[in-house]
Amino acid sequence: MPAHEGHHRSYDAVIVGGGHNGLVAAAYLARAGRSVLVLERLGNTGGAAVSTRPFAGVDARLSRYSYLVSLLPKKIVRDLGLDFRVRTRNVSSYTPVERGGSPTGLLVGGGERRTREAFARLTGGEREYQAWQRFYDMTGRVAQRIFPTLTEPLPTRDELRVRVDDEEAWRVLFDEPIGAAVEDRFADDLVRGVVLTDALIGTFADAHDPSLKQNRCFLYHVIGGGTGAWDVPVGGMGALTDALATAARDAGAVLATGHEAVRIDTDGSAAEITYRTADGEGAVAARHVLVNASPQQLAVLTGDQPPTPAEGAQLKVNMLLRRLPRLRDSEVDPREAFSGTFHVAEGYQQLATAHAEAAAGRLPTAPPSEIYCHSLTDPTILGPDLVEQGYQTLTLFGLHTPARLFDRDNDAVREELLKSTLAQLDAHLAEPLADCLATDADGRPCIEAKTPLDLERDLRLPGGNIFHRELSWPYAQESTGRWGVETRHANVLLCGAGAVRGGGVSGVPGHNAAMAVLEELGG
Repeated sequence: MPAHEGHHRSYDAVIVGGGHNGLVAAAYLARAGRSVLVLERLGNTGGAAVSTRPFAGVDARLSRYSYLVSLLPKKIVRDLGLDFRVRTRNVSSYTPVERGGSPTGLLVGGGERRTREAFARLTGGEREYQAWQRFYDMTGRVAQRIFPTLTEPLPTRDELRVRVDDEEAWRVLFDEPIGAAVEDRFADDLVRGVVLTDALIGTFADAHDPSLKQNRCFLYHVIGGGTGAWDVPVGGMGALTDALATAARDAGAVLATGHEAVRIDTDGSAAEITYRTADGEGAVAARHVLVNASPQQLAVLTGDQPPTPAEGAQLKVNMLLRRLPRLRDSEVDPREAFSGTFHVAEGYQQLATAHAEAAAGRLPTAPPSEIYCHSLTDPTILGPDLVEQGYQTLTLFGLHTPARLFDRDNDAVREELLKSTLAQLDAHLAEPLADCLATDADGRPCIEAKTPLDLERDLRLPGGNIFHRELSWPYAQESTGRWGVETRHANVLLCGAGAVRGGGVSGVPGHNAAMAVLEELGG
C-alpha cells in the first residue's frame, strides 16, 4: 500500500531506513508531537539489529548480524520507555593456547581472584595482571568521561581533551598507534593479542597503522556505557528493534515496510521523497529527511558524488549446537569459556601475520576469530524443547578478511575460510565442533556464514563495512556540524552508522539527528 494512503501526503520528518537508528529518531520526533513517516525497503524493520530463525524447522531465534550491546545509552532506553533489557556476562573472555606442549589459556572474569590466578597460571607471575589492571583502570576513567558526550552536541578536540583530563590516556588513545601502548605495557604475546582485538573488530588495520583507525575502533569498544562492558540483549537483538518500533508506532509514527526510497529532492527547506513499492512509485513531502543509510546511499538519493566505500573485513557465523564441545584445557568449564568472548588465533603475532597475509591478497593461514554463546546468558532465544535438551548457540566473528579476498568467487572463498576458521577452533577442542552441530529439519548442519560481500548484498553495507564507513573520532572536525549528523543539504540529516559517533548498536546517531531537528523547530 502506498505510504500516503490513509495517512498524510506531507510529514514533518521522513526517515529513510527502518534500522535501529531510524527507529530511535522516529520515536523521539513522534513523542515530541511531530508527524513522522519511516520508509523501509525490506519487509521488516530492524536493519542489521534483527533476530531471525535461520535454520529450517528449528525454534532458535538468533541475532543474525549484530549481536552484543555496549554503546546504547541508558538515556535512550529511559527516554523512550523501551521494554528492553540486557544481561551482563560473568566471564569477559577466555583465550586458549598451547604452551610447553600442553593446553592452557587465559580466563578473564569470575572475580578478581580467579582472574589474577588465571594470569599467573599463564604467565608465571603477577606482572601482566598488574599491567592489565592499570591499563583498564585508565580506559575505564576515559569511558566515564567520554561516553556521556555521545548524546550531547559535538565537543571540539580541545574540549574533549579537557574532559578526559588525562594526558597519558589521551596520548595512548588519540595520538599514537595503539600498538605502541600494547607493546610498552604488556610482555606476553597472548595478553597483547587479547588487548588488541578490540581495535580490530570490523576494522582492517595493523596495530601500528599511522591512520589510527585501529585506535578509533578500540576507543568505541572500551567506552560503552561508561564501563566498556559488552552485554547480552535479552530475547536477542531483535528485541531491541521490536521495542523501538513499538515505541515509534505508539507515539504516532507511521512505519511503511516494503517502501524503498529512490530519490530525495530538496531546496534546503522542503523536500520530496520518491519511493518505490511492489505496486509502483509514489512521493511524499517532508520538512526534514533523516537518512538511516550509508553515506554512499545518501549521495545516491540526493544526486551527489558518493564517497569511496570503506572496506569491510569480517566473517560472521551463526551456529546451533546440540551441546557445547569439550575443551583440551580441562581446567576450564566450556560453559564459562564460551559465555564470554572465546578468542581463537588472536595472539599478538598471529594477528599481525593474519593482517599481513590478507593485505597481500591471501586468506590468513590461521584466521583469527572470537566466539560467544548467547544462550548461556539468555536461553530465551531458544524454544523450551531445545533448552531442555541442552542445545546452545554459538556466534563467531572473524577478523582480517577484507572484502577484496572474496571478489574472485564469494561462495568458494567463504567455504574455504569457514573451514580453516573452524579448524583453528578445533585445535583447542577435545572433540570436533562438527560432532556437536545440530541439524535442521532437512538434515543439514545448523551453520551459516556471511562475508563482507554477503552483507553488502543483504543489507546494502558499502564494501560490507559494518560501520558504514571508517569510525570517526567523537569530536568535531571540519564540516561535521553541531551534532555530527548534518549534510550539505540543510534539511537532510544522516542518522545512520556513518554519522559522526556512529557505528555499533547505539541509537546515538538517531538520537542526535532527532535533537538537531527539534532544536531547529524549537521543540
